[in-house]
Amino acid sequence: MKILQISASYKPAFIYGGPIMSVSMLCEQLTKAGCDIMVYTTTANGSNELPVTPNQPVNIDGVTVTYFKRITKDHTHFSPALLKSAWQNVKKYDVVHIQAWWNLVSVLSCLIAVWRKVPVVVSARGTLSPYSFKNKNGMIKSLIHRLLTRPLLKRCHIHTTSEYEQNSVNSIVRYKSITTIYNFVKLPDNTSPEEILIADPIKLIFLSRIEEKKGLDILLNALGMIKIPFHLTIAGTGNSIYIDQLKALAIQKNIDDHITWTGFINDSKFELLGQHHLFVLPSHDENFGNTVIESLSAGTAVLISETVGLADYVKNKQLGWLCLPNPQSIKEAIGRIAQQHTDLLRIRNSAGAIIRDDFNESRLVNQYLNMYQQIISA
Repeated sequence: MKILQISASYKPAFIYGGPIMSVSMLCEQLTKAGCDIMVYTTTANGSNELPVTPNQPVNIDGVTVTYFKRITKDHTHFSPALLKSAWQNVKKYDVVHIQAWWNLVSVLSCLIAVWRKVPVVVSARGTLSPYSFKNKNGMIKSLIHRLLTRPLLKRCHIHTTSEYEQNSVNSIVRYKSITTIYNFVKLPDNTSPEEILIADPIKLIFLSRIEEKKGLDILLNALGMIKIPFHLTIAGTGNSIYIDQLKALAIQKNIDDHITWTGFINDSKFELLGQHHLFVLPSHDENFGNTVIESLSAGTAVLISETVGLADYVKNKQLGWLCLPNPQSIKEAIGRIAQQHTDLLRIRNSAGAIIRDDFNESRLVNQYLNMYQQIISA
């Protein structure tokens, strides 16, 4: 099976967060399963470019990747060289898998593949939801969607990573088929959770890209209202202006002495997660939430908003708590959880094994292979 994976960014561009890890793990596992994988991507690395040689296939952890220069430095990622190569080579592949939407690499590559009659899978990765239309450039997105992307996506197969995301996509587009398969998530090598005393202060952690969608401002406002002792670790990076606004909010709420800002954490994130009682992610909209699974794999319970893709999973598996993305709901939830020592210990001792079973790489890769095969056969 020959699959062309097209993603506007690829590792080592970890600045873009969890999707980079999920896409690269998917490509690596498909390669191990015997698929012929080629990744087309750009040199995008935030406002900078990756130190790679453009237009030359290279081996990245077993996967053949070609990086192409982009001529825009924003999230449009316009790359004429990538599009030219896609036009010339797309017919060599059984299926094209496009990662994310609302950038010129994804939309125009999709147009090329559809025009050349090659089956297309689009992984929305949170970009095809009502929230995405209401957030940034909503009017422009709506216009482009009406004129181009809605009729284009009708000719594609859609992959979603959670039932929540599938419901969001269903409210936006029509398609040839839709399949929900979890993300690949890198899990820690250590299978034993770190022992931690459940005592005051409750140790909270937020680990994610720092942007408006993640709801960190909501968490800070909630913590400004709670009366119990706490300490919050904020691990991640983002726009420096927005981070300065959040730090000013923490000072305004008189909680800055109870917060540690660590910046970006990569290799030691599982150790850091395991040192906390509760992971908090109050996102306004989240198609999946890799860090939820990473936290649970380290034995740390989670408090997430109902608008996080994994909310139903967490609820059904009894691995944490749900809240609304507003300060009052989060404040009340943290107050209750701080008293539920038995549940925190139960999750610490049981979550790792549950996660390793549900996110087994062999099981997931077989689901992706079945999806591709059904699309090709159709």
